[in-house]
Amino acid sequence: MQARTDIIREHWPEYLMEAVGLGLFMVSAAVVTALLEYPHSPLYALLPDPSIRRTLIGMAMGLTAIGIIYSPWGKRSGAHLNPAVTVTFFRLGKIRGVDAFFYVLAQFVGGLIGLLVAAMAVGMAIEHPAVNYVVTVPGFDGAGVAFVAEAVISFGLMLVVLIVSNRTKLNAWTGVFAGVLVALYIMVEAPLSGMSMNPARSFASALPAQLWTDFWVYLTAPFVGMLLAAECYVRFPGVRRVLCAKLHHANDKRCIFSCSYMA
Repeated sequence: MQARTDIIREHWPEYLMEAVGLGLFMVSAAVVTALLEYPHSPLYALLPDPSIRRTLIGMAMGLTAIGIIYSPWGKRSGAHLNPAVTVTFFRLGKIRGVDAFFYVLAQFVGGLIGLLVAAMAVGMAIEHPAVNYVVTVPGFDGAGVAFVAEAVISFGLMLVVLIVSNRTKLNAWTGVFAGVLVALYIMVEAPLSGMSMNPARSFASALPAQLWTDFWVYLTAPFVGMLLAAECYVRFPGVRRVLCAKLHHANDKRCIFSCSYMA
């Protein structure tokens, strides 16, 4: 059995890629939100309707997610970019415990660094209440509704990822399905919870903003939703149909997972 130290020494590039991936996502989130929501931005004046601005933010973040997933590094690491995704694949037996630990650690660190880099680029706009480090907090309906909403969208994303990624005729499109869902969720669900689905993403915003309002929602609901989706999925086609932990496997990049494509 491969020693943990050997695994870490061999797989650290994938850990770094996960960190950079979520870091880039946070940079995009902060910059796009500042451009569209900061009251002194020209785009804010040009687009007074908040639903239109939210739609544009959703489209931008969906495209960002797709770009990262299909990038060379995203193809190699699998582009989890989310501790709840990584833990779900660990539960499904597709990723080693040591790799899962360092993926999650990398996601938290990378997301925070990305947000801090974006803050330097955006300047004072990042601190304005309309932007506020792109924090995720419950909407007017409160933490209970936010928890349910986060769990539901997390369930939906993971179920779609599992269904599409394990169909040979569709799996090359997994990243597109995921990106489209990210965009739609921001357009529709964001008023309820801020649309996170990602504990590392919410932590990256909460720490510099020092705003921890109902943070428990974002630490728990994504795991509940995604793990429940995995339980539902494996009870129908069976766990044998979970082929890999990569969102995009049809490429020439190495795979560090328990991969049925190479069996």
